[in-house]
Amino acid sequence: MANIHPTAVVDPKAQLADTCQVGPYACIGPHVVIGEETEIGHGCHITGKVTLGRNNRLYPYCCIGTPPQDVSYQGDEFAVEIGDENTIREFCTVNMGTAKDRMLTTIGDHNYLMSYVHIGHDCIVGNHVILINNVGISGHSLIEDHAIVSGLTGLHHYVTVGRYAFVGGMSRIFHDVPPYMMVEGNPSRVHRVNVVGLQRHDFSPESIETLRRAHRVLYRSKLTRPEAFNILESSRDDLTPEVEYLIAFLRRQMAGAQGRQREVLRAKSK
Repeated sequence: MANIHPTAVVDPKAQLADTCQVGPYACIGPHVVIGEETEIGHGCHITGKVTLGRNNRLYPYCCIGTPPQDVSYQGDEFAVEIGDENTIREFCTVNMGTAKDRMLTTIGDHNYLMSYVHIGHDCIVGNHVILINNVGISGHSLIEDHAIVSGLTGLHHYVTVGRYAFVGGMSRIFHDVPPYMMVEGNPSRVHRVNVVGLQRHDFSPESIETLRRAHRVLYRSKLTRPEAFNILESSRDDLTPEVEYLIAFLRRQMAGAQGRQREVLRAKSK
């Protein structure tokens, strides 16, 4: 049987793997499923339809699956799904999904959420993401794989942070953050390619250099976006998979309202 501290309150209907651990004063509701080797820390509160994969570690006082902080919430009970090998530090909060979107908040695998991170309703967090202390992610946002968001940063709802992007601390993210780029400020803007992050993930020097050239064309020239896209797409040497993804991302961003590609979801839900 699971190792459950005597002071923890675990509903009999909850499904706990035999090798998971539940610390003192934790509270786990009836619709919760917890996988192998997952550790639930002191005072954690897990409620609603929450599924936790294997080998996750939740530090003290995390709140997972609580209702969305949305004035239009009508009391429906939707879900949170969290994958494997995640570290969720003290006082993190993850809200359930709503009927306005997928009815689901999702966190993938191998993510590191530092203390006081908030993930709002209907968000999607990919894999290998790092969210540093006090990051606030508003509802319906998407954080793609390998992104890093630095501390005390706030993300507007429906924002997308692209893969391998780096967001500087204390930034106000109102528009989508392009993949592979470093963004910071209030208002935030693209500064340069995330070279150090790409090197740490074994991107080739050639791939990094093509992204640098793409950055110069997109953000340092006086070309319009369509003109810049034409130049990049007409160059066989520079049109690497990374540059192709960057262009596709920016096109989706342009198609959304206020520089947010996921704003299209809001229009469809009305």
